[in-house]
Parts: sequence; C-alpha cells; structure tokens
Amino acid sequence: MTVQESTPARARQRAALRRYWRSNLRIMAVLLGVWALVSLGCGVLFAGWLNQFQLPGTGFPLGFWFAQQGSIVVFVLCILAYCIAMNRLDRRHHEELERLARLADE
Repeated sequence: MTVQESTPARARQRAALRRYWRSNLRIMAVLLGVWALVSLGCGVLFAGWLNQFQLPGTGFPLGFWFAQQGSIVVFVLCILAYCIAMNRLDRRHHEELERLARLADE
C-alpha cells in the first residue's frame, strides 16, 4: 500500500476518532448536568421548596434528603450510566474501526 492509498483511510480513521471523542464529551456533559441539577438545584437552590414534601417512608424533608443523600445516590447512578453508555459507544467505535480496516485492506 502506498502513501496515497493510506491517506484517505487515515483520514476516515481520524474522523471516526473525532466522532468518538465528541460522543464521549456529550455523554459526560449530560451526566454532569444531571448531577449538578440534582446536587446544586435540589440540594441547595430548591431545598426550601422541596422541604414541604417528605421522602416516602422516612419522614425526612425531601430537600434535606437531596442535600444529604440524593446527590450521592445520583452521582453513583451517573457513574453507572456512564459505564453503560461508554461500553455501547466503545463497541460501536471498535466495529467502525474494524470496518474501516477491512475497507483499507480491499
């Protein structure tokens, strides 16, 4: 394979890597936004309003619960969601790279 033949293949591979990284950043931004909304929004900014409600079965005010436990629980759930989303993204990305490698070999 000559240099001219490998250049389009490398360009397609670089484009695939850019798409992968943009998708990764999008996933992180959404999950960090959710966590910020829950931890800062529900735990601090809207805590007074949420305190008029109680967490079912506990009697704790909902704003207090979000400030003390809710943000931690949501953070752990965000980590789980990130792992699941990245496993899917990695699988798709590796399939795409394999397909590009097969095209380059032909």
